[in-house]
Amino acid sequence: MLNSQVHRGYMPQQPQNVKFFQQLAQPQGHQVDQTMNHVQGNAGNNTVGGHSHSYSSGGLGNPSYVSPQNGVAATLQSASPHWQEQQTLIATSRNSSSPHHHARQAALSNKNSSQAQVTGGINPSAFQPPSAQHRKDGPPVEEKEVRKNDTGELERQDWKSLDLGGQGLRALSKSLFQYTFLDKLYINHNKLTVLPPAISRLKLLQLLDASGNQLTEVPPELGMLTNLKNLYLFDNQLTTIPNELGSLYHLEVLGVEGNPLQPDLKEVMIKDGSRGVILNLRESMQVPPPLAERDWIILDDSSRSGAKSEADKFQVLCYNILCDKYATQNMYGYSPSWALSWDNRKGLIRSQLIESKADIICLQEVDMENFNEYFMPELAREEYKGAFYPKSRAKTMNETEKKSVDGCATFFKSAKFSLLEKQIVDFSSAALNREDMKKTADIYNRVMPKDNIAVITFLENKMTGSRLIVANVHIYWDPQYRDVKLVQVGILMEDITKYADQWAKSFPNRARSPGDTSPLQPAVNYSSGSQIPLIICGDFNSIADSGVYELLSRGSVASDHDDLLGRTYGNFTRDGMSHPFPLKSSYSNIGELDFTNYTPGFTGVIDYIWYTTSNLNVTGLMGNVDKEYLARVPGFPNMHFPSDHILLQTEFQVKPRKEPISKPPPPDFGNNLPRKS
Repeated sequence: MLNSQVHRGYMPQQPQNVKFFQQLAQPQGHQVDQTMNHVQGNAGNNTVGGHSHSYSSGGLGNPSYVSPQNGVAATLQSASPHWQEQQTLIATSRNSSSPHHHARQAALSNKNSSQAQVTGGINPSAFQPPSAQHRKDGPPVEEKEVRKNDTGELERQDWKSLDLGGQGLRALSKSLFQYTFLDKLYINHNKLTVLPPAISRLKLLQLLDASGNQLTEVPPELGMLTNLKNLYLFDNQLTTIPNELGSLYHLEVLGVEGNPLQPDLKEVMIKDGSRGVILNLRESMQVPPPLAERDWIILDDSSRSGAKSEADKFQVLCYNILCDKYATQNMYGYSPSWALSWDNRKGLIRSQLIESKADIICLQEVDMENFNEYFMPELAREEYKGAFYPKSRAKTMNETEKKSVDGCATFFKSAKFSLLEKQIVDFSSAALNREDMKKTADIYNRVMPKDNIAVITFLENKMTGSRLIVANVHIYWDPQYRDVKLVQVGILMEDITKYADQWAKSFPNRARSPGDTSPLQPAVNYSSGSQIPLIICGDFNSIADSGVYELLSRGSVASDHDDLLGRTYGNFTRDGMSHPFPLKSSYSNIGELDFTNYTPGFTGVIDYIWYTTSNLNVTGLMGNVDKEYLARVPGFPNMHFPSDHILLQTEFQVKPRKEPISKPPPPDFGNNLPRKS
């Protein structure tokens, strides 16, 4: 990552002046209602209001409520621009209580304005998500919300705003929450006493107006709607706001006047405005009850007994721990600052690693300083040894600067494994040193500036003599650089093939720890590199529907693969890419996890533990995160999960080797005996 602002595709959100209610107060026909006018292409936007009913408008939830004031408080309120905005907005809100007010305003404005442009027509080419932060690969969360047809294609959607205002509604239908494409919902001036928690399903909402009802509380699940920019709760019976709404880091206006709010909350609004309230709520979040542990999934327990079978087993953990310099409030505004602090997160990470009892640990985004000063000494107490390489930018820095450079760290239990050799794969240098690539412009413009690396270790099982190659990699993140991702993995597989062949032909010296006098088991011989068991762990920043996944799982990709984007990369785009290893994602045995990266902008599987099926078998896996827990958690990191990624853990067993069967000598039927004369 080149800097903390562009890491994971984050584009900082700039505050916008909200003029929603002021625009409604303008004379009809002179301006399009901008609350409905989220322009997308040239398709039509219709704010759906349904049919007119004879219901009363429902009235204001609490229009006559006046906050108690003393002289000082009254002076502060009158001088506060934030509270003046509240007063302006609530006055206009109270004039918007007629049935389907917003839908009618939009219709009149669109009819009378020849310049009007209107929204709608979601289609694959025109869809624009509300924000692009945390993007990894594949469709963002926002686009997934409108993939509701049987074929998995984006359906055309001609309206995204729904006006149910002024209908005297006492409850909301469950079917409303199936309209996950909505970005604006008006349920103002009804007789609602509760908002169902299921409203959290409407993840695309950018505006929610629940003013003029009889709400005494709002559900904590409202904090899941992280795309909200405008939340209007005027004229209800609210005394407080749940801390979970602190996750609404895009919120620009929170309308709360006309509620008997607690004095401390109102003071924050007067002094610091909507954003100040949200920040206060976020920093006041309490640590929720302990979550249910992730299940351990047993896939094969047929060989649980026997010392030999246990010696052939080992567990591998893969984890992008989120480097300290990337864990900023700009990046993860839905998390409280104390949950993002490195002092808090590193302790949680350490506990996760030690409690896992994994034999091999592969970490990404470990900076040099924390490897040397924290993880190495802490894990050494648990009898781990490690190998680390930082990203290639460290080569151009002085000793102080390079401490903050992150890279990949591989740890192994020294009681079980010996390190025979280690290698680094510097993708940028490797590409520039290839005769077929170094003269192409795409290498210089796209591959060379990306300083991702991989660490390859060659281990030996002290108890069995079997050997193991472990690759630990972090692939470039940007979804606009699918070609670079594929080239990096292609280079990785070429280097693994090269080193595996070398290590099969000439074994490195067998390493011993100082003072280790235990007898060494006879080393297992391998006739070719592809016979050596291979594990590839990492953050590949690539979903299952990608060229990276195809190359690893199928062993090859064509030279004209879509992910190469028509660019030129030497032999890769002339002959295609291939490798000789029968690889499989360990989690594909259960259809992959629900996600390995969990943020509001992207939720999906991008981390993997790959293994060679010819000599390794998966016997166990760490399962998914509890779904009930996730119902109130918009994204990681948080107080329980110290990274935006979750750890992956797999148990393997080395398959018994099939020894070649020697052919018996041909039978002797006595044909060679001397004949009798």
